[in-house]
Amino acid sequence: MSSASFDPRHKSRVLLDGPDRAVARGMMKAIGFQDADLKRPQIGVFHCWIGTMPCNWNHRELAAQVMDGIRAAGGTPLEVNTVAINDGITTGTDGMKTSLVSRELIADSVELVARGHMFDGMVVIAGCDKTIPAMAMALGRVNIPGVLLYSGSIHSGACHAKEGMFANRQLTIQDIYEAVGAFNAGKITEAEFKDVEDHACPGVGACGGQFTANTMATACEMLGISPMGFNGIPAPDAPKGEVAKTCGAVVMDLLRRGVTPRAMVTQRSFENAITGVMATGGSTNAVLHLLAMAREFEVPLVIDDFDRISKRTPVLADLKPWGRFTAPDMHAAGGMPLIGRRLAEGGLLHVHEQTVTGHSLGEAVAYAAETAGQQVIHTLQDPIKPEGGLGILRGNLAPGGCVVKLSGQTKKIHQGPARVFEREEDAFQAIKAGLIQPNDVLVLRNEGPKGGPGMREMQLVTGALQGAGLGESVALVTDGRFSGATHGFVIGHVVPEAMDGGPIAVVQEGDVIEIHVERRSLTMDVPHEVLQSRLQAWRPPASHAWSTGVLAKYARLVSNASEGAVTNFSVIPTHEGRRSPLHATLEIK
Repeated sequence: MSSASFDPRHKSRVLLDGPDRAVARGMMKAIGFQDADLKRPQIGVFHCWIGTMPCNWNHRELAAQVMDGIRAAGGTPLEVNTVAINDGITTGTDGMKTSLVSRELIADSVELVARGHMFDGMVVIAGCDKTIPAMAMALGRVNIPGVLLYSGSIHSGACHAKEGMFANRQLTIQDIYEAVGAFNAGKITEAEFKDVEDHACPGVGACGGQFTANTMATACEMLGISPMGFNGIPAPDAPKGEVAKTCGAVVMDLLRRGVTPRAMVTQRSFENAITGVMATGGSTNAVLHLLAMAREFEVPLVIDDFDRISKRTPVLADLKPWGRFTAPDMHAAGGMPLIGRRLAEGGLLHVHEQTVTGHSLGEAVAYAAETAGQQVIHTLQDPIKPEGGLGILRGNLAPGGCVVKLSGQTKKIHQGPARVFEREEDAFQAIKAGLIQPNDVLVLRNEGPKGGPGMREMQLVTGALQGAGLGESVALVTDGRFSGATHGFVIGHVVPEAMDGGPIAVVQEGDVIEIHVERRSLTMDVPHEVLQSRLQAWRPPASHAWSTGVLAKYARLVSNASEGAVTNFSVIPTHEGRRSPLHATLEIK
């Protein structure tokens, strides 16, 4: 829609104008709004401040800066707060069941307020990892002019001790997980353990590696819904407030131009986002979240798109959890603009796709600066890996697909006996007790979107494996998911999940499982007729304890992981000729 035909008060006039709307105006005046405020475009400023974590601690400060920018550009800002769940704090407990559920709740709550109060535009501020896809989903769903700002990464920490396993590291939350495993394995002392715990997280901001929050933040810049380079600024740094104010001006410009999220974001935009994820060795959760976001933007996207793009995209950024550097290091080196410039020069981006600033993606990255002597971001001629950091596997254990993390992984094949666990805590205790041996394949089931419910991250287990020195010699397969801080030979998002009667539900202790990366296959060496017999004999497990409340509602509504684990069922056409995960899930061949 052209700016000449777009009314900047396209929603709020109905709510606030005319004699019949005096009640609405009167209630707004009770909290300080004046007639002039109510005659301007009404802009929602949504954030996830909460007093339970460092990730979102700066949201109200950033919101104040955004609101100053909106006022200066002629709009009236209205601050709205919603919830957040911290993955790191809840990992390994029933609390983690709520994390992915919160993505849906945040998107729903933003939608409700934006529609109910008839905002003309919105700026959404996101931090801890589920808040980023949630806010992006809300932008696509509500479809009024909007901008997403990531509140920024934490800086790395450092142990006070100068010697020991974790001394002289750039610490992130990943190191605390691994310190747990090392302490339980007797590899570090209690004092060394406490040193890591006390100093890994030095202040405000989301987890500092290319974990899920930073993965999704960079993806949003490549998608075009965040101004290029804004999200990479670390949370404590002064420029974060400056770009927050700029976001207020950006949303007002979008409003005057009549540019809505769905009018700007295309399938090619999503391919750019996926390319950015692959080039930075990003989190497996990006698959789940980008699928869910695409649905809200009415863009057809399937898990096979991730594998196709991964095979053509080199890994350029040397980032934790598998690499050497943190997200603030990448920002200092040149950030996502430099990654984007490299990819554009290699013909790997759709450079003409639009962004919220009015510039194309190609224009946004064309003049990216590179810090002299930086070692974080490699060139196309000298990539860290020739292919991207994620892959999609299928086979008789995952006919509907699953996701393997390939960043920093040189192993192409793993074959070993299944060690079956019905929940994460049982696997963790087995590792602590020394019951897991090299070559084992840990199978963690009943952790999927429905079975969990909530599709917990298995970070407690993967961290324990790394700390115990088993990270490179065992594999892990689950219908749950993984933290972005995970590294090792791990496969998640198995579809169908155990609760849906997928083959993972009938794996038995000692079954030989093979993971073959080049064939993109995940199989168990069980004759077809035996597998069919097991599946026919399978019965759903007894109802879990979550029979009421929000988790029960989620379990009844949620789709499978290959469809993004969504609860919003708008009908989106799939690619012609592509297999739908929904129809593929029960094909056992």
